Amino acid sequence: MQISLRLDGDCVRAFHLTLLERLAALGDELSVDVRPAGSGIPRSAAALFQLETAIHGLPHDGLAHDGLAKRVPLSALAPYRQSPASPDLVIDLCGDVRLESTRVWHVTYDGASGEAALLASILAGRTPLARIEENGVAIAAGRLGTEYGGIALASFQDMLARTASLIVAAMSGAAKSVPDLPEPAQAGSPPPMPSAGKLGVRAGKALARRIVQEIYHLCYNAPHWKVGWRQTGGSDLFDLRAHPASGWQELPDDGSRFYADPFPILYQGQLTLFIEDYIHRLGKAIISAVPFGPAGPLGRPEPVLDLPYHLSYPFVFERDGEVWMVPESCANGTVDLYRATAFPGGWVKEATLLSGVVASDATLVEHGGAWWLFATVRDGGGAFSDALHLWSAPNFRGPWTPHPKNPVLIDIASARPAGRIVRRGNDLLRPVQDCRRSYGAALGIARISHLDLIGMEQVVETILNPGALWSGRKLHTLNEAGGFEFIDGSAIAPRWKQRTRD
Repeated sequence: MQISLRLDGDCVRAFHLTLLERLAALGDELSVDVRPAGSGIPRSAAALFQLETAIHGLPHDGLAHDGLAKRVPLSALAPYRQSPASPDLVIDLCGDVRLESTRVWHVTYDGASGEAALLASILAGRTPLARIEENGVAIAAGRLGTEYGGIALASFQDMLARTASLIVAAMSGAAKSVPDLPEPAQAGSPPPMPSAGKLGVRAGKALARRIVQEIYHLCYNAPHWKVGWRQTGGSDLFDLRAHPASGWQELPDDGSRFYADPFPILYQGQLTLFIEDYIHRLGKAIISAVPFGPAGPLGRPEPVLDLPYHLSYPFVFERDGEVWMVPESCANGTVDLYRATAFPGGWVKEATLLSGVVASDATLVEHGGAWWLFATVRDGGGAFSDALHLWSAPNFRGPWTPHPKNPVLIDIASARPAGRIVRRGNDLLRPVQDCRRSYGAALGIARISHLDLIGMEQVVETILNPGALWSGRKLHTLNEAGGFEFIDGSAIAPRWKQRTRD
């Protein structure tokens, strides 16, 4: 197939080179159409990006892990020939291709084309819906996201990276849709972008004004994470779909650390809670555990697994009479399986389930005669939370095979796991992170309606936010065992006094 990529020749970025490389890996013949398009972001955005770089200590060419927003010379496209007169498919990033004799895929953000539309959504606080359309019919769609809310440059680069993921996924027929949500992204959010073509003149001027405003509002707060617990009394959040009237008790910390990602397990009659234990002095987390009695924690959490890299999300489960753990170790680029030899400690590595992948919050479930592993993957850069990948295996030890439709979902509102998948009757209920406002801002409960080698579909039925019964601005994880239920989230602290988790 002959594919032509339509991009604005006045603003060639590293993103375009990355996209072309990923498309070339599919084996198609590529060309570029680099005529000026006038769809770029206002010049004032460069000042905003430079100020963010200085204030947040970013490398001068953008974030070190991406750099996709970096401008590159037009000559960087020399390996790709100019677009032929009649390519088989045009991927239009500018919104100005109007061919009738050729297939055209228009890439839009909240209904408008061009990187100015993407930046406008970011600065308006939206999580933009990216769509690839052919003749008005959606080929693929995804809600784009970032863990760097409040930093326009980082968000811009994350969403460019996921745009590349979405385009590549569309070539294989994946990521066709995103699930409906039971409530708007955020109350009082600005109206959607115009639906036709490129960003309009009025909207473009509004974007320029918003950039100037953003330059004066670069100071914001960061969370200090905390774990909440309660006795369920027979009704958990999967039943209530709301915070319990009794509220939550907090697992205390000493101020030099915080606790997050609670995973309880009832083993040999003893309830034990495993947590991410983030130590400010070290700048990384270990896995700690604390036993629970009828009235709550018995003592304070003690370390059980400490490695040279950051650990979190201690997914623990019992199988074959032993306790196993799959902690998040995306900092090491692996998903590893551990076995307890002296529970709750004595963890030894049994296997590497996945390698060479930046996978977040690996969650295992047995279903339909197979084991399934859910995780969000930092696919080609971008956010850690918006691209859901699946693997299947005959046994939890592996070998694990990637799903043929990966990523099965691109959605910052419901892709990232938020705890164990539970079975209620014939239903699989999946806690998910709603990161539209920011990382881990709200907790969703999704019902998996379809899961096999053909694909995965889910319906988000409930979204729980922090409030009077759980203070702060985050609600992030949900797990239960032994008649106790656990969540986590955050209070509010100045960024210069507390570090963020991700």
